[in-house]
Amino acid sequence: MSTPTRIVNVGAELLASAVEDQAVPVTMVDWRPPMEGTAGDLATVAADPLRRAANERALAAMLGVQALLVDVRPASEVLGLTADRFLHAGPPIAWERASGPLRGALMGAAALEGLVEDPEDAAGLFAAGDLAMEPCHHHRAVGPMAGVVSASMWMFVLEDPQTGERTYCSLNEGLGKVLRYGAYGGEVLRRLRWMSAVLGPLLAEAVRHHGPVDVTGILTQMLQMGDEAHNRNRAGTLMLLRDLAPAMVTSGFDPRDVAEALGFIGGNDHFFLNLAMPACKLALDAARGIEGSTMVVAMARNGTDFGIQVSGTGEEWFTGPAQIADGLFLGDYGPDDANPDIGDSAITETAGIGGFAMATAPAIVRFVGGTVPDALATTRRMHEITLGENPRWSVPVLDFQGVPSGIDVTLVCRTGILPQINTGMAGRLAGVGQVGAGLVNPPAGIFPLALSALAERTRARPGWQAPVR
Repeated sequence: MSTPTRIVNVGAELLASAVEDQAVPVTMVDWRPPMEGTAGDLATVAADPLRRAANERALAAMLGVQALLVDVRPASEVLGLTADRFLHAGPPIAWERASGPLRGALMGAAALEGLVEDPEDAAGLFAAGDLAMEPCHHHRAVGPMAGVVSASMWMFVLEDPQTGERTYCSLNEGLGKVLRYGAYGGEVLRRLRWMSAVLGPLLAEAVRHHGPVDVTGILTQMLQMGDEAHNRNRAGTLMLLRDLAPAMVTSGFDPRDVAEALGFIGGNDHFFLNLAMPACKLALDAARGIEGSTMVVAMARNGTDFGIQVSGTGEEWFTGPAQIADGLFLGDYGPDDANPDIGDSAITETAGIGGFAMATAPAIVRFVGGTVPDALATTRRMHEITLGENPRWSVPVLDFQGVPSGIDVTLVCRTGILPQINTGMAGRLAGVGQVGAGLVNPPAGIFPLALSALAERTRARPGWQAPVR
């Protein structure tokens, strides 16, 4: 009997180690059983005759969208918000269950709108239901971290030129003590008022003078330049500034206001994030509502719950408890200071960038933790739970392979591999602001919930026949 020249080992590593000790090469296969309790639903969904074509259609729809920045307008105009209505990140939630940073951002926004003088006086109005709060996603919008949008805030307006569909996102405030991290002090409100009085109108004039800005194209370039478009947006921000700065300078606005705006954008590496997010939502919204599709079209967190939506199940949210990120903390802050994960910014990972494209931005590990090999391995691992890749957005270090795109509920349940998200960390107490940044995954249980709903819809179709097992 001859000694094998190569061994493939599935499962426990003990046997592989013993063989390697005898100088025989071993290939490890990272196989694990499906998530507990999902076998029956996996069999049903796998046998769905609509699934393959539905997923091909959903992926093609997402990849076919081009996002252009076409305007900057107040939320009161483009979203129809009145002073007593507020949007927030994540799935729906009531005030009683709202996290500290979400409460802080809502209270600050109420003061911004002049409803209260002291932000803390707004808590009772929200608790009594006198002020309304709804998810950004329900209004074709997205918001980073707490994601709070109020009537006077100015919004980026993105449009797909082929369909005319639009999505929206507020302007980025920067890092640290900012509203989206739950801070609401005087400096926060002064900055927001300046953004509404100066920055928004100036950007609006610049976009109209320049013409539509190709946000999808900038995303393509920035991924080649070391950004992953969630926690690293330096190249994207500078390219946006390159496009709009000449029009800002010649806008006729007070030169001091223009200089302040240019300095604000140029000094805020995250400014482009608020364009990357609605660009990703615009693409994913094109894949919504396709019967039989198992593709995830939204991942979002409100600081208490983590929710996903799936193409084939309509507007239904599948939720579980938001997790606390593992990462690096600012100053003296530590894990006890951090709130569970929050924000709509995981829409970037849902579209295949952010944590899914960590290999494009190895420098990101200095901000969120981990190592460069971890970043490369993460992008490779995400290919195992996605339907395909995006040739428009590629990873140079992986031989220009497209980013993994189209999270498939069935693949997550079959492999147990969870989507990887790069995220900032907000302080758990209202008013604190940012305490760090790190890596986080969704709660595993939400994917079997979505799979069960998909299987139920499949079984309910006329003429359905259960697979033979």
